[in-house]
Amino acid sequence: MDLKLRYCTLPVHDLDKALAFYRDVLGFEVRGDAGPEGMQRTGVGPPSQPEVQIVLEPPAADPGTSPADRQAIADLMAKGLLGRLVLSTDDCDQTFERIEAAGAEVMQEPIDQSSGVRDCAFLDPSGNMLRFAQPCRPRPGALSRQDSGSRS
Repeated sequence: MDLKLRYCTLPVHDLDKALAFYRDVLGFEVRGDAGPEGMQRTGVGPPSQPEVQIVLEPPAADPGTSPADRQAIADLMAKGLLGRLVLSTDDCDQTFERIEAAGAEVMQEPIDQSSGVRDCAFLDPSGNMLRFAQPCRPRPGALSRQDSGSRS
């Protein structure tokens, strides 16, 4: 079985602000919209991955969502706990500088993680966390896992 990601959804409070961020700051393409007024959804995605779409939609876009559930969703969004994306980059530091210069809220400056990536994090205008990761560059003189495993 060959499974591939086709699309995912992110809740956004203001579609215009979200589009400005994803299109103008991150450089994503707009891939279409659908839905009635007030429930409009817009797809965006990185130009290098035309088959992947991130659908930006209002919180609780399902019309059957109860008022209590709508409030719970809004509360989670306000805390930055609902939507998350991890994007790969070839230069975490350059990506950080560009997004920070655009005024995005910084959650974490670039650091090397023990998992072998260098990453940073921001919040989008709706409080969704976006992480930008690249494989860590080998440090001069550091042994690779393969080299360290061959020593006795």
